[in-house]
Amino acid sequence: MNILEILKEPDPILRKKSAPVKQVDREIKKLMNNMLDTMYAAPGIGLAAVQVGILKRVVVIDISKEANKNEPICLVNPEIIWKSDILEKKQEGCLSIPDYFADIKRSNACHVQYIDEHGKEKLLKAEGLLATCIQHEIDHCNGILFIDYLSKLKKSFILKKLVKAKKNQK
Repeated sequence: MNILEILKEPDPILRKKSAPVKQVDREIKKLMNNMLDTMYAAPGIGLAAVQVGILKRVVVIDISKEANKNEPICLVNPEIIWKSDILEKKQEGCLSIPDYFADIKRSNACHVQYIDEHGKEKLLKAEGLLATCIQHEIDHCNGILFIDYLSKLKKSFILKKLVKAKKNQK
């Protein structure tokens, strides 16, 4: 078990695009396991590699609700190939923006192509919370945070608070 440090906004790494993974090898599998340990410890339901300072298109998600019954999904090079036109507002939070939540409109369903932890190509048809989580984490891979969907005023308010909190930690 290896808990990694989760980067917090306004860390500039969070705004960088992640590079595709060439192959699911031992290093990528170890990264996924460490990301899962980190996500569960946080606790959260999704984590992108960029959030732990690694600019690779790797995402882990687990929206299972039952205690001690984890159902992780590991996605390498995830790509949304279809999104529903029906938008739903859901409250989102982020491990890189602790203690802040906002209602964000996203497609209520999506289809994502990815490579799993065994190197196999897969297609996942997601809806509801899973679809929201997938879109949120793929945004991370593209340097986008959920606060980017907010009004300038709300985003500015949150960023000022985060900068102040970061200064107070030093």
